[in-house]
Amino acid sequence: MIEKLEEILNQAGKSLGYQDLHVIPSNRPELCDYQCDACFRLAKEYHQSPVVIGEKLVDAINRLEEKDFYFKEVSFVAPGFVNLTLSDAFINQTLRDMNDQDHFGLKRPDKPETFVIDYGGANIAKPLHVGHMRPAIVGESIKRIINYMGHKTISDVHFGDFGLQIGQVIYGIQQRNLKLDDLTLQDLEEIYPAMSARCKEDDEVRAICAEITKELQEGNEEYYKYYEKIKKLSSDDIKRIYKYLDVDFDLWYGEMDARSYIPKVEEILEEKGLLEDSDGAKVVHVSEENDAKEIPPLIYKKSNGAYLYGSTDMATIYQREQDFHPDYILYVTDLRQSLHFTQVFRASLKSGITDAKLEHLGFGTINGMDGKPYKTRSGHTPKLDELFKETEEIFISKKEDNKAMSTTDRKKVVNAILKFADLQNSREKDYIFDINKFSSVVGKTGPYILYTYLRIHRILKSEDKMYNLSNMVYNEEDRNLRLKLIMLERAIHSAFTERKPHYIADYLYQLSLLTNTFYQNNHILGLEDEVKKEDWLYILNLTSKILREMLDLIMISIPEFM
Repeated sequence: MIEKLEEILNQAGKSLGYQDLHVIPSNRPELCDYQCDACFRLAKEYHQSPVVIGEKLVDAINRLEEKDFYFKEVSFVAPGFVNLTLSDAFINQTLRDMNDQDHFGLKRPDKPETFVIDYGGANIAKPLHVGHMRPAIVGESIKRIINYMGHKTISDVHFGDFGLQIGQVIYGIQQRNLKLDDLTLQDLEEIYPAMSARCKEDDEVRAICAEITKELQEGNEEYYKYYEKIKKLSSDDIKRIYKYLDVDFDLWYGEMDARSYIPKVEEILEEKGLLEDSDGAKVVHVSEENDAKEIPPLIYKKSNGAYLYGSTDMATIYQREQDFHPDYILYVTDLRQSLHFTQVFRASLKSGITDAKLEHLGFGTINGMDGKPYKTRSGHTPKLDELFKETEEIFISKKEDNKAMSTTDRKKVVNAILKFADLQNSREKDYIFDINKFSSVVGKTGPYILYTYLRIHRILKSEDKMYNLSNMVYNEEDRNLRLKLIMLERAIHSAFTERKPHYIADYLYQLSLLTNTFYQNNHILGLEDEVKKEDWLYILNLTSKILREMLDLIMISIPEFM
């Protein structure tokens, strides 16, 4: 829609020498549908007032032969706005095109690009808690949006399995004299917090755990047996929870999988003269002259010979370059890791280990009603299993009918509550998590979107036939809904270019609001005017298709009943 309108405006502007005319949705929808603000820029270029420029441009548009097909009205409003109101014929032709084409006519790339997406990133040996939900669902949604745009994605969970916590758990298992064959997930859940606390209090224990970690990194076979058992128990449980959330990965790699690439990256850094000695450690200086604040060097190798996250992240980038030759590598992690990724990205690009564009897609925290990171009433950060159960219990308590839903449908609604609560927020923002609010079927919630879809589905099911669309638009509620439908591509494009699923979530909510307003003001079933009835059923059918496909982009499945 935007491209077509800009093509028309530039065609008119060409006769006046005007170029690069751009169109945006109107910020005053009661006055017009779209607007062009180029008059102010052109006024400076041509040394004329914006009023003169605007009136000339409007006159040129009105003289176009096809003007009446595209526009109901084109007008100039001081101090410098060209207002565009679309014709009913153009709106409806656009809707027909959307309905008849795959992906609603979304423009696809001539040359698809390859995106490696690193998200999830849970540390093995400890259970997933509420803070792990954001990277999983934000990353999965971004992946689906990129795929929808026609590009190739390779997703990697990239477990944290190379750091000190592995040494701590191995030491804890040995201290308890546990046999590997008898080790359970519950053992890991008890050992990790206990050993983490001991290491904070006892420097000697911490040194032992650090040495175990270093020897594991260097290939100690005995410790590697412990590592394999720990990873198997932990990753199986993590996969179970991700499956509940409909999150999946092409690669179930971890930091340990990049271990064999660390020496090669170190060799490249040495050859390029980028590794420097710093008190026995090897570092890469990554600061730049225009940095607003000091960026410390990346520590590639500690003085005791152990490697850190920066080492494994660079080795992983090298591995991905060798395996996939990606155009982009995206990292969905906590915003607080932004300095780390600045260091890793700069060191990687300076060393030339990849040609890919590297992006850190940071996210904020999930907070409770007190504005602090979300906790249960007992004061601890809830495991995801606990959160799923609590959300389901609250949803069931909302009304009696919810108890009668099937287990499958309730799972879908719980997912909708959690995912929409998160994805309606711009990913870099913290947000307040209020289960009671987000589980309601009114307001900006997942259940409200699902309720809207199911309401439409019931109408269409009762009128099961093919529909046609005339060139009529019948009232304000009707027109508002049709205009929102043709704005779909803008929402998808924004979500893709900015890597922010909240554009899709917000579009779904606005579309649902307009759909329900349309439904309440236009009674379709039993309507005697067959042309009007077919038009409205056509619009609802297209709305239904869009809701279904956009819900999938934010990982929400539709229940049978609700």
